[in-house]
Formats: sequence, structure tokens, C-alpha cells
Amino acid sequence: MSSSDWNMKTFMKGASILTISAIVVKILGAVYRVPYQNMVGDKGFYIYQQVYPFIGIFIIWTFYGFAVAVSKLLASSRGRGEAKAMMRVALTYLVVLSASFFVILMVFAPFFARSMGDPALVSLLRAGAYIVLLMPALAVLKGAFQSEGRMVPVAVSGVGEQAFRVIVILVGTWLVMRSGASLYRAGEVAMWGAVVGEAAGVVILAFYFRNLFKGPLEKVDRWRVVKELTVVSLSVSASSLILLMFQLVDSFTVYNILRTEGFMEEAAMALKGVYDRGQPLVQMGILIASTLALAIVPLIAHHAKEKNGEGAIPFIRLTFRTAFLFGWAAAAGLALVLPYVNEMLFETRAGSLALILFVIQIFWLSLILTLTAILQGAGKIKIPTLLLVVGLAVKIVANLILVPIYDITGASIAGNIGFIVIAAGLFFYFKTVWPMRLAPRRFYGWVVVATVCMIVTVVPWMLVADGLVFEALTTRISSTLTALTSVVIGAVVFLFVAMKSRIMAEKEWYLLPFGKRFASLQLFLTKNTTRR
Repeated sequence: MSSSDWNMKTFMKGASILTISAIVVKILGAVYRVPYQNMVGDKGFYIYQQVYPFIGIFIIWTFYGFAVAVSKLLASSRGRGEAKAMMRVALTYLVVLSASFFVILMVFAPFFARSMGDPALVSLLRAGAYIVLLMPALAVLKGAFQSEGRMVPVAVSGVGEQAFRVIVILVGTWLVMRSGASLYRAGEVAMWGAVVGEAAGVVILAFYFRNLFKGPLEKVDRWRVVKELTVVSLSVSASSLILLMFQLVDSFTVYNILRTEGFMEEAAMALKGVYDRGQPLVQMGILIASTLALAIVPLIAHHAKEKNGEGAIPFIRLTFRTAFLFGWAAAAGLALVLPYVNEMLFETRAGSLALILFVIQIFWLSLILTLTAILQGAGKIKIPTLLLVVGLAVKIVANLILVPIYDITGASIAGNIGFIVIAAGLFFYFKTVWPMRLAPRRFYGWVVVATVCMIVTVVPWMLVADGLVFEALTTRISSTLTALTSVVIGAVVFLFVAMKSRIMAEKEWYLLPFGKRFASLQLFLTKNTTRR
């Protein structure tokens, strides 16, 4: 297969499968939180979000980290017998690891709950602990399919897992709230929903698995397998875990600090729940960057071997500019309409300032996910992982300093500071690996122009729409219509300026998943310009 064939056929096919499944999974994962919050309120949302990072970390570690590590191991095997032996070692290691984590979560659940300032969270932590037991089967099966290049089972499993999880959480929560049970009981049902979803993912993969690796067992270096599984899984999933790790920091600090600063228990819980509204917004905002990160790693890895690494440069530049463009557009656009989106999704405009600052994290995360993925594709994993740890430490310190002064707004500022440190560190390290310009000055200039045009168009419309056009409607319906129309207007204006200025060429759009429509639209918008 020629290099160009690999570019346009293999990459596009694999990227499209990954993109479709990742988009569906991430949309489901973000969107279900809105009806859930509407059913349980800010306090109920606080209860769920306090515990979710514990199980979310294992879901991501399994789904991305261990699966990729297993895939890499099996792909490097010299035959079916060795691959089978590696799978057995990997499964044994993961069973021991998951059993250990399960015991820790079950035994130390009271300690974790007290450390978060809410002893009533014990039952949620113990319910979520069962998800850890499903980690070995999911990781090994998913990794086996990935090593064979069979992405359909992986995609179907991911979507099925999330679908079952969302259904159980929403239906279960509705039944619990209707029965008059406590909000903690609703949170416990939500935790079981995650366990059921993970189990569904295992069942789906097992259904596709038909003795994928046959043949006699061969001897393998068990220590090497264990070491590689650990190192690769942590480094690969680190960038995906960083948002959850920041949430975990918030779980242990924000509520405790609010109580220390004099907030009553109910008020502190509700305020933390308002702050947690930002999580699904950020998850949706980083959708394009995280999808690009999934797709770009194998492409960079393939071309990094060509011409002393120079073969990967066009793809690196394209990925960076795409992540920058859409990450900035999502962050700036969402911040602009946030008060209306807040009321549209969560019933009130409470905490809008904190959430405006919160969603700015979309931009930094888009850069972090992309740069980390590019460096991983080139085999550079130690320094990016270290930078993520440094950023996490900065977030902890910033929370301790800023939350007592600015409450949840301080937590949002602290998150941005932590992510800025990571993004800046990754950028400078990237320059030592590839000393090149990622984008020309005119690219950044036109992004600024597009942002200004979006602001001067959307702000007057929001004022008119909210004050005159939709004034007769109820406040939530008015906010909904104002938010939706403003998002459409802002997106159209931003994309119009970006395409009219041709800061991305038509051939570059074509390389991106589903970029054909963007390329066609840009050709239409610039046809008079190109003729000149």
C-alpha cells in the first residue's frame, strides 16, 4: 500500500469509525447529565458529581489506556501463540489489579466520603466500585480487536455501553424520585447504571469474540508485559484522565472549603452542584479535539518514521490548527451565550460567571489533548505525563488559595490556571521535538477577526431577542430560543469569516473526518476570490 493510499483510505476509514463512535459516546455521556440534573436538582447533581470521578477514572483508564496498551502488545507479538500468552498474562495482571482496587474502594469508602466532607456518599462509592471488576475483560477484549484493526466491535461496544448506562441512570433516577426516596439513593442508582453499562460493553465484545487467537501458548517475559501494560496505559490515558483528575480535586476541596468559609451544608452542596453544571458543557466543547486526538495518533506514528519525522509535519500542523480553531470557537461562543444556555439546560442562571470562566477550559483542553496525542504518536510520553501531573498540583494549590476568596468562581479560575500551565509546558516541549511553526500569523489574526465579528453580531441579537422578540414567553423558553438562535448565528458568522479568509485550505478539510462538506462550502464561498 502506498503512502498516499494509507493517507486517504486507511486513515479515513479508521478515523471515521472512531469518530462516529466517539461522537455518539461523548454526546450521550454529556447530554444525560442535563435531564439528570433537572430531575435531582443542584444538590442531587452535587452528590453524583462528587463520586463520578472515582468510577470515571477507571472507565477512561480501561477504555483508552489499558485497551491501547494491550493492543500495542499484541500487535508486537511474533505469532498467534505469543499473542495468546500475552493476553493471558495481561488478563491475569488486570484481574489482580482490579481486585485490589475493588477492595480498596470498598474498605476505604468511609474514609474517602469523610475526606470529601459528606459521609453519606459511602453507598455511592461502594456501588461504583463494582465497575472495577469489569475492567480486565473489557480492556483485553477491546485491545485484541484493536490489534487486529477490527474497529467495528470496539465502536459498537462503546456506543452500547454508553447507551445502556444512560438508560439505566435516567429511568432508574426517575423511578427513585417518583417513589420519594432520597437524593443519595438516586445517586446510588446512577452509579449502578455505570456498572450495567460497562457490563453491556463486555457482553457485546464477547459476542464478537470468536477465538480470535488460536494455537498453543508460547513463553513470554511476564515482567516485560506487566511493565509495558502499566507504563503505556497510564501515559496514553493521562490526557483523557486529566479533566476527571481536576474534578476529583474539586470533589475533595470545593465543598470542604465552602463549609469552612461559613456556608451552610445545603447551600454548599447546591453551590457545588451549580459549579458542576460546567462539566457536561466542557465535555461537549472538547468533542472535536478529543476525536481528533483519537484519530491522529496512528497517523503521526506512521509518518513519524518517514524522512526523519518530517513526513508527519503536514498532519501535525493540520491537527493543531483544527483543534485551535474549533476549540477556541467553542469556548468563546459558549462563554458568550452562557447565561442563556445555563437557564435553558439547568432551569436557572445561577453561577453564570463561574461557568463562563469554566467553559474557557475548553480551549486549553483542546490544545492539551491535541499536543499530547501528537507527542504520543511520536513515542514521546514521559514528559507530557509529567506535565499533566504538574498541572494537577497547580490546580490543587490554586483551589486552596482561590476558593476561599471567590468560592466556585475561584475553582473555575484555578482550573484555567492548571490547564494553562499544562498547555504552555506541552507547547514548549513540542518545540524541542519539532522546531517548527504550527500555524502562520495570519491564521491567528483571522481567528481574532472571526471572534470579534461573532461578538458584535451575537451580543446585539441576544439583547434584542431576550428583551423584545421573546419577551412574552416564559423565562426558560425565552432563554432557550435566545440561546439556540445565538449559537446558530455565532457559528455561521465565525465559520463564514474563517472560510472566507481560507485559513484552512480545501484539501486540508478533505483530510478531516466529514470534512468534505466544509471543503465544498468553502469552495462556494471563495469561488469569486479564487478566480481572481
